Amino acid sequence: RIQFNSMKMLLSPIARTVTRIAARPNSAASALGAVRCLNLHEYQSAQIMKDAGVNVPFGIAVQTVEEAVAAAKKIGDEEVVIKSQILAGGRGLGTFTNGLQGGVHIIKTSQVEEYASKMLGGTLVTKQSGAAGKPVNTLLLAKKMALVKEFYFAIMMDRTSQGPLIIACSEGGTSIEDLAVSSPEKIVKVPVSLLDGITDADVDKVVAGLGVSGDKAAAGDQIRALYNLFVDRDCTMVEVNPLAEDADGYLIAADAKIGFDDNASFRQKDIFTQRDHSQEDPREVAAGKWDLNYIGLDGNIGCMVNGAGLAMSTMDIISLRGGSPANFLDVGGSANVDQIKAAFEIITSDPAVKAILVNIFGGIMKCDIIAEGIIEASRSLDLKVPVIVRLEGTNVEEGKKLLADSGLDLITADDLDDAAVKAVASIA
Repeated sequence: RIQFNSMKMLLSPIARTVTRIAARPNSAASALGAVRCLNLHEYQSAQIMKDAGVNVPFGIAVQTVEEAVAAAKKIGDEEVVIKSQILAGGRGLGTFTNGLQGGVHIIKTSQVEEYASKMLGGTLVTKQSGAAGKPVNTLLLAKKMALVKEFYFAIMMDRTSQGPLIIACSEGGTSIEDLAVSSPEKIVKVPVSLLDGITDADVDKVVAGLGVSGDKAAAGDQIRALYNLFVDRDCTMVEVNPLAEDADGYLIAADAKIGFDDNASFRQKDIFTQRDHSQEDPREVAAGKWDLNYIGLDGNIGCMVNGAGLAMSTMDIISLRGGSPANFLDVGGSANVDQIKAAFEIITSDPAVKAILVNIFGGIMKCDIIAEGIIEASRSLDLKVPVIVRLEGTNVEEGKKLLADSGLDLITADDLDDAAVKAVASIA
């Protein structure tokens, strides 16, 4: 996920195009997002915000019904908010596969045991989770806040200004996409200079755009704290919906979603250790361990390619020739034999895969290394599906010779179009 889902109406034309591609189920762009952005649960994000000086509601994360009951008693109010913790938006309007409506509820403390029993261990399906839904292994018990106004606030990188962009709206707690259509005049966008950082003028524009009625200086401090969090923690996006104003006029980040750039994992180790693999496709997790870029799609022709652009082109040509790609898998430019073997294992773990198309343009990645990996994988995994191979580039003749001398039943292709035609024909 590139975290553009809730703001696709607000971005530049180029960014909107990327968003539309990323939103498609069979999209390589969505694969890139999954690789580049770590997402954390709400309770984890709230703690990070609190550490950065952002006001957040008091809450306790729990993994069992007993812990939920104890947390509600500790909060000590007649009513509490109970929230499913999944890495997908739209929880409030989601549906559990057991029939329970809604992943977020305001309930009496006496009802916590009943609701926690239905929510923990369940699967919540939302507009953003996909049809399979996401497992609910953690709940957040939060103090019910007396909120007077609700706003929308987000910071993300913007292609047009080539820097951070603050997006603020005087209405929040609901779909920003709908607001962008119905009331675009209420949305304020403030680009921030990477060189100068956030200025007083930037803060004043955001506070005015939100329509803060309380202490504007204190509100400005919260905006600065959120921006500093975005920069200091290498975030790809900080989204607070709603950013609310309480009865005393103070801003509170009532709900938040934060994404982090995987490239910064080496200096944000405390954050990246919080990754919840139960919310991810296990094949993507396995691919990450081998430094491979993978995302499962819903077709039946597995793809192994080097380079994201070539991978997307390969999927397009498969579709053009009447086939359907089963995955996006980029082995990169320096894969070794073991990584190639692992790539085959990941691809074939999908029972829908009926054929595998290997399309390699050797530059840094040498064709003979790919060939050795194909041979090793074919022999050790006892592949039962047709494997179509197209090699071109560095050491291509050596690679082709290795394949020809292997004695394996591999289908070779002269070019990408020929490979796509043969892949589709092999499962016809």
